[in-house]
Amino acid sequence: MELKSLGKITAYKYDYAPEFLEAIENRNVDRNYFVTLTSDEFTCLCPITHQPDYATIKIRYVPDKFLVESKSLKLYLTSFRNHGTFHEDVVNTIADDLIKLLQPRYLEVEGIFNARGGISIVPFVNYGRGEFEDVAKKILLERR
Repeated sequence: MELKSLGKITAYKYDYAPEFLEAIENRNVDRNYFVTLTSDEFTCLCPITHQPDYATIKIRYVPDKFLVESKSLKLYLTSFRNHGTFHEDVVNTIADDLIKLLQPRYLEVEGIFNARGGISIVPFVNYGRGEFEDVAKKILLERR
């Protein structure tokens, strides 16, 4: 499997670019385990005011056959920098793109957005398939 980003000169894009995402082989497919990835420098733009929004994005998943390649994830997350999107939409977009790429057993994405106008928004989305479908439902209900 040839990677497009790792070890190459980086050409940054500053508008939503899901094509940056790449997967690598999971060499431990016989085991359930969590992978946690945190980006505390995430930025996007409010689609109405075009003011910047800052967040910590937390991604946690139980892989199946694939892992997300971390440099490709960094480039992907950076691509939101000039993209207008609501907080709730961005975590769902990230989840959808990672589900499509990885087909994980379980995945969750949380956006911890800095307060603006005195209100902080923390959207959370999760997904589970197979034996993790009920786990996903339980975790979502417990987060209320």
